[in-house]
Amino acid sequence: MKLVYAHFPINLEIMEKGIGLKIRNFLGEKRTRVVYMSHGVTCFRDENLKDEIVLQGNDLNLVSSSASSIQQSCLIKKKDIRKFLDGIYVSKKGKII
Repeated sequence: MKLVYAHFPINLEIMEKGIGLKIRNFLGEKRTRVVYMSHGVTCFRDENLKDEIVLQGNDLNLVSSSASSIQQSCLIKKKDIRKFLDGIYVSKKGKII
């Protein structure tokens, strides 16, 4: 998943053992958004790319639901979504071997 921002950089903190995420400074807000992963899904930062996180798990449905909960936690409301494209989006899907 890719972190996309235009002006305010999104700060992402991964909880211990990758069981959840804390999203800070989304659109300059002071509110901290906390997203927990489904049972059996872990997340970690990709060392090769700057603003990218990887979700890993055995069950495809659980990994997909965790990715959708992360993306839905960063929905932009009461603004023009054509202008404000900030958020966390799925960039690649595939198997990690």
